[in-house]
Amino acid sequence: MDDRADVIRNLILRNPAGSGEKEGLLRQVCSTAAQELSASGAGISVMTEGGVRGATASSDPVSERLEELQFMFGEGPCIDAFGSRRPVLISDLGDVVASAGGRWPFYAPAAHAGGLRAVFAFPLQIGAARLGVLDVFRDRVGPLTNGELADALTFADVTVTALLDRQERTGDSGIDDIYDDAAEYRAELFQAQGMVMVQLGITLGEAMMRIRAYAYAEDRRLGDVTRDIVARRLRFDRDER
Repeated sequence: MDDRADVIRNLILRNPAGSGEKEGLLRQVCSTAAQELSASGAGISVMTEGGVRGATASSDPVSERLEELQFMFGEGPCIDAFGSRRPVLISDLGDVVASAGGRWPFYAPAAHAGGLRAVFAFPLQIGAARLGVLDVFRDRVGPLTNGELADALTFADVTVTALLDRQERTGDSGIDDIYDDAAEYRAELFQAQGMVMVQLGITLGEAMMRIRAYAYAEDRRLGDVTRDIVARRLRFDRDER
């Protein structure tokens, strides 16, 4: 690692939040990235190769909501960056909102209404392996400076290295645990889709759309809605279609 990478690594790991529970490290990355990159917030989604979220972390509640909206709508910078394996750099989200038929027709207006003005997404990857995405959020229009862009890329690299190092040290906490969560989340999501499909007599894809729409309308996390459906605390009735 070069000197700057060592500096960023030390900034992330110096806080006690970077140790202990498995998501503590990711939360500390988000908080440190937001501060060092002059951002209003940051979020991380750890994802499987199928694009399903396994665990998330954020620097603050607003960033958590901006991160969650992407999975409610099934679109956004995080999902694009993960799929393309390349950073997604949007210096003015208003331009995306204003473009007719542009990218993220649902996420962009919702995020913009929530105060987001610029977003920068960086894949967490090593070789062919993709672990997730680091999103950097700003409440003002404008690009990252060259130095900030370099630091953001370093944050992504350091995060991957820290997660792998953590797994090697502890043997039972790290990437494997996060991927276990991802598999469990995916199975639960598919079960919820199937239940709503039967309840409403619709296709599996339409069931997913209904679940996402409900989560957005009720301002709830998609994972919480999914768990309620599986636990039969929430049911979709045909007369609500």
